[in-house]
Amino acid sequence: MKVERLSIPDVILLTPPKFGDARGFFSETWNGKRYADLGIAGPFVQDNHAYSSEANVVRGLHLQIGSNAQGKLVRVVKGAIWDVAVDARVGSPSFGRHVAAELSAENWSQLWVPPGFLHGYCTLCADTEVIYKVTGEYDRSAERGVIWDDPTLALPWPAPPGQAILSDKDKLLPRFADCEPWFHYDPATAASHG
Repeated sequence: MKVERLSIPDVILLTPPKFGDARGFFSETWNGKRYADLGIAGPFVQDNHAYSSEANVVRGLHLQIGSNAQGKLVRVVKGAIWDVAVDARVGSPSFGRHVAAELSAENWSQLWVPPGFLHGYCTLCADTEVIYKVTGEYDRSAERGVIWDDPTLALPWPAPPGQAILSDKDKLLPRFADCEPWFHYDPATAASHG
């Protein structure tokens, strides 16, 4: 498996191998011990599957706080997305910064987004399906978010100006600077920068 720590080392891009023949392919997309050795321990308590019918669908930026804070292991089984994680851990050297990666059915990559990060994505083509494992159950009362086009975050979304497709809820999210501190950085649990 190819493993790449991004410029914020707590966020990991993984590409499991695919073994193919005339019948199709096989791929081990999750292995508890192997992923735990990388710092992705889970336990995963819920699997989510999202379908977007059009390109330029933006979902996010979301996270959950408290006991149901979620780490997310995100992958695409059809189509492609631009996937982004924003560090929301007060005191972190990368607080307010982002990392992003293209995930697609073709490149077969996964993105590990740990608790303490806002997460969102934009579909790059129509008929895109995203599957992700989460470490906390969905809890509406713990749900928080930041407006996708916050100018202080300056995320380089691939949706052309005026063409992003959002839910009504995501259109009303606050700016990052207006949010209370949800998470505090703990160097003891952060990924190694070495």
